[in-house]
Amino acid sequence: MAQSNLTRLLSATISAEAAADVLATLELDPALTDEVGDTVSRGVFAMAMNGVLFHDLMGRAPTGAAYVGDRKAAGEKVVFDHGALRTVRFAEGPTGALPGGIEAFTRIFEPLGYHQAGLYPLDRLKMTGRAYAHLDHPEGVPQFFLSELHVERFSPEFQAAAERVFGTSKDPLGAEAREALAAFAKEGRAPIELAEKALPQIVAAFAVTHDTPALADYQALKAESAEAAWISTEGASFNHATDRVVDVEATAEGQRQLGRAVKDRIEVSGSGRVRQTAFRADHVDRTFVGDDGGEVVLKVPGSFYEFIARDIDPATGRMDLAFDTGNAQGIFKMTEAAGM
Repeated sequence: MAQSNLTRLLSATISAEAAADVLATLELDPALTDEVGDTVSRGVFAMAMNGVLFHDLMGRAPTGAAYVGDRKAAGEKVVFDHGALRTVRFAEGPTGALPGGIEAFTRIFEPLGYHQAGLYPLDRLKMTGRAYAHLDHPEGVPQFFLSELHVERFSPEFQAAAERVFGTSKDPLGAEAREALAAFAKEGRAPIELAEKALPQIVAAFAVTHDTPALADYQALKAESAEAAWISTEGASFNHATDRVVDVEATAEGQRQLGRAVKDRIEVSGSGRVRQTAFRADHVDRTFVGDDGGEVVLKVPGSFYEFIARDIDPATGRMDLAFDTGNAQGIFKMTEAAGM
């Protein structure tokens, strides 16, 4: 049998062994796993992109990886609900060589079939969140929760530090990525050989694309925004990935009994239909430039793994795929840095 397009894309980006692990871990719609041919649909490419990002997170969030390992050992699969990203927007112009704020990713999401499904003001954090759902496979392809930090809402000292850090951002999209995205935007499909070359460039956007920050700038950002401090070390990496579970309360309690650090409370949406909680972020060693120009290494919050339960919306008879401002602001606390 011919290798599926999803397997081809994953194998070309993260290795055949890693691709097999992703396919064995995630619960996947046959419409995404069975596609073969000389061209790949935007939905399958979007799923491959998400599979690579999930694999990357497993290498950076050991508590989440341990949970996923337990699920696999029990013969269960993960329903990948959504991933979360953080971006930075200056008052005017681009963010370094990147389009400003969310535009660094909407230029990727929209050609791949995503549309904005919700707007969530995060005023307490001086941010705005947006949900992006897939038009072709709204329940089968993970959503994105894409947030944008508004630099102009902070002090002049913060703004200057943000310019120094995020103004150095590079754009990882090369010619193949741009050509593939243009094809997806126009036709909804792209040649599979082009897609294999484009995928590594596109997933490179979900990473740190700016220079190593000065420790003084990190401290200036952290003094006013834990989220900006996090972006300065982790960039646009997956902040978290989320498992859609049946009973989030039971899942959280089971993880506590295993000694894993889970958020104290369950976040419940205004509708009552969406319930979320998460592991606390795993800490990672990150390098900064010290006052003398030398390297300084500190432990800072990295990424984490989240759980969500979604009920049926009686108005539509379908799963409630919405998010909630209160829930989101509660989950953001998982990456707050301790005092330094």
